[in-house]
Amino acid sequence: MEKNGKRVVILGGGVAGSLVAKSLQFHAHVTLVDPKEYFEITWASLRSMVEPYFAERTIINHRDYLTNGDIVTSHAVNVTETEVLTADGHRIGYDYLVIATGHADSVPKTRRERLNQFKEDNQKIKSSHSILIVGGGPTGVELAGEIAVDFPDKRVTLVHRGSRLLEFIGTKAADKTLNWLKSKNVIVKFEQSVDLSTLTDGQKMYKTSNGETIEADCHFLCIGKPLASAWLKETVLKNGLDAQGRIKVDEKLRVKSRNNIFAIGDITDIPEIKQGFLAQQQADVVAKNLKVMIEGGRECRMDTYKPHSTVAIVSLGRKEAVAQFPFLTIIGRIPGFIKSGDLFVGKTRKQMGLNPDSAHA
Repeated sequence: MEKNGKRVVILGGGVAGSLVAKSLQFHAHVTLVDPKEYFEITWASLRSMVEPYFAERTIINHRDYLTNGDIVTSHAVNVTETEVLTADGHRIGYDYLVIATGHADSVPKTRRERLNQFKEDNQKIKSSHSILIVGGGPTGVELAGEIAVDFPDKRVTLVHRGSRLLEFIGTKAADKTLNWLKSKNVIVKFEQSVDLSTLTDGQKMYKTSNGETIEADCHFLCIGKPLASAWLKETVLKNGLDAQGRIKVDEKLRVKSRNNIFAIGDITDIPEIKQGFLAQQQADVVAKNLKVMIEGGRECRMDTYKPHSTVAIVSLGRKEAVAQFPFLTIIGRIPGFIKSGDLFVGKTRKQMGLNPDSAHA
């Protein structure tokens, strides 16, 4: 079912790369390069920590949706004008390349190991009376909300380096979120950090940067991870990176000055909030543009991608959320109805061609 044998190599099997692979598998010879064997619906991972069974639907083996392509379980270490080199020695030729490596994150290789990791985190939460969360971005806030709602008897403390929560959105949304967390008895401490490098096993006393001591049975680190782009500095794409290590792309999502190499997701320099649903939209644009190029179509038929204004929904437990739209900020059940129940898991599974309700279909 391949069309004219064009080779598309996709680096990164996250929300963006996996969707491109799925969309192109019957239009070209697709090779997905990813260090793990599965695609994870990452924005649902915090729910999986308080309800491990939820992860059965959010951790999807690449082979479940990529039935007509090759999968190389490794990570890329070099890119030339014609091929990709991987850490395990593969040399993969390409006609078109898509870079979707996102952030550098250490996760298990297999789906079973990742599911077990959620069970371990859940056990850690259940067995603790007090929990420290380091980081007040969307990850830290959502985890605090999940624990506070599911385990209201736990004492949760959130320490954040910044002067307010959720710095990527407006102050009104941040203030509403802070008040919600306080209503759930979450203790929030601003303009402090916690040095976790000096901790020893079993230690329950944590020192903050201003000398405060926090007692907690366990902690979770919820701060931003570096971009997975450092390796590109030694490749033919070294001039395609900006000062922050992001890949510079044009309106067609091609790497600047490259006609056959695209980049999508968190790794790009697109001036917008890095969110999963926007990465999916970028993946749709790149999949369409690659189909046009593979079929020999003219550039005028290609889609362009326009950066989006700030729209964000941050879950607060199972039924509530805070939402920021261009002209409105709301908190409570209405935005919670949009996101917090299923966290878009069914919709994403359907988008990948899978049964939205069952992990085994």
